[in-house]
Amino acid sequence: MPPAATRLSAIGFDADDTLWQNEQFYRLTEKRFTALLADYAEPGHLSDRLLEAERRNIKAYGFGIKGFTLSMIETAIEVTEGRVPASVIRELVDAGRDLLSHPIEPLPHARTALEALSGDYRLILITKGDLFDQERKLAQSGLGELFTAVEIVSDKSAEVYDRVFARHGDGPECSMMVGNSLKSDIVPALKAGCWGVHVPHSLTWALEEDEAPTANRRYRHIAHLGELLDIVRQVG
Repeated sequence: MPPAATRLSAIGFDADDTLWQNEQFYRLTEKRFTALLADYAEPGHLSDRLLEAERRNIKAYGFGIKGFTLSMIETAIEVTEGRVPASVIRELVDAGRDLLSHPIEPLPHARTALEALSGDYRLILITKGDLFDQERKLAQSGLGELFTAVEIVSDKSAEVYDRVFARHGDGPECSMMVGNSLKSDIVPALKAGCWGVHVPHSLTWALEEDEAPTANRRYRHIAHLGELLDIVRQVG
């Protein structure tokens, strides 16, 4: 049993593709994007150009649907050298708007895991993206009442985790972060001093990929949220 000063008291959860489906809708929208611009470039080239635009635009637009939509429009203008028809721009705007209304589908074991932990630990939702969209998804998921606190942040860093777990818990050393993104959910949380539990999703955005920090003693990997309770019990 770990000493009381470092006993686990708070658990943070990522939202998109950890608790509910999200990336699959972006993939479908990207297919729509490449189909609209098929007369101007090959799908693979278009996807690469779109990813480049997203990478450039994160600092300006942040993460989420608005930045993705603007990146699609910017890429369409670039690959057509400004000749993209207004009708295609209209379609891209509609595609982005459709992302704001996709259904919320909780992933297997999400509710069961949260319910099993909520009585003994402070559960904190820590997510990044468009404020209104993240609030919508949380409301529609039906999971909101299981969280002690909700933090919608512009980005995830060691400093953010340190601040969040100090505000809602007993500091990062007594906290755990659970998520599908090594880059956003796990690596910076470990850097802050938390436990980090990686629960991979079958679809991961290229900009969220990173190397697994297997040498860190506080790193854990599980196949799905159904295995989380055993990890929490082991940790404390």
